Amino acid sequence: MMQRKLTFLVLGGIFGFALSRVGASEYDLIYGMFTGTDLTLAWVMITAILIGHVGMLALNGFGGTTRRGEKITVKAKPLRPLTIVGGGIMGIGWGLSGACPGTVLAQLGEGKVIALATTAGLILGTYVYARLVDSESWPESRG
Repeated sequence: MMQRKLTFLVLGGIFGFALSRVGASEYDLIYGMFTGTDLTLAWVMITAILIGHVGMLALNGFGGTTRRGEKITVKAKPLRPLTIVGGGIMGIGWGLSGACPGTVLAQLGEGKVIALATTAGLILGTYVYARLVDSESWPESRG
């Protein structure tokens, strides 16, 4: 168990380093992506999505299994109205702060003070979401 946690820690560190190196934690590069003046970061994201997609299709197509021997299946998640709302809120926050959940950790590692405010927003947003979904009156919490 400890080796697994160490593996995740090392892989997370490598991922954060890669985000930092490609400029994903730079506000100017993120601003350029959202305004269409510099699409470098958009191409990095598109490339990562395509590679991940091909990898998941390969795992599914070749009968990949988990460590427990269970077949890996890739299923589409249902698109719900609140998914669109949540995505919009995240996009606004990303545009204002210059960070998404992955890049904010890279910014923290780089010592960028603004990342503290973004991290607080992530924690607050996660808390509010959890409280709403646990609520019986919330449409997505039913069935």
